[in-house]
Amino acid sequence: MDPKQKQVVEALEALLSDSYTLYLKTHSYHWNVTGPMFSTLHTMFEQQYTELALAVDEIAERIRALGAPSPGSYSQFQERATVKEDATVPSAEDMIRNLVADHTTVARSARNVARAADAADDDASGDLGVRRIDVHEKSAWMLRSHLE
Repeated sequence: MDPKQKQVVEALEALLSDSYTLYLKTHSYHWNVTGPMFSTLHTMFEQQYTELALAVDEIAERIRALGAPSPGSYSQFQERATVKEDATVPSAEDMIRNLVADHTTVARSARNVARAADAADDDASGDLGVRRIDVHEKSAWMLRSHLE
């Protein structure tokens, strides 16, 4: 594999790992959120984890299209992810803060995909990265608005 293409694959693997970890955390928060914002957050978290479930499939399939095997285990995701799991049940406001930080992190991972793809002249991976930046920046903004 060409070194520039290898960098794209590695960036996609990191994005997949961050996205999957965020999916898992968001799903857990959906199940466990309580308090006066319950209904709003329960629904928002469901929308976000549903979107992430589709995204991880698209990212993994892009890795495969580039000829590399896609990571698919918790240990592989943990090795590559910057987003960290949360085994606790934080308050609703802390859930929001955690997810804002994580969406910002995933947007950064997506930005790395876009940059690596640009250097490798890989428009499809670059487009995927740019679309993911938009989703995660918008998600962070929507979550942040609940803290104002």
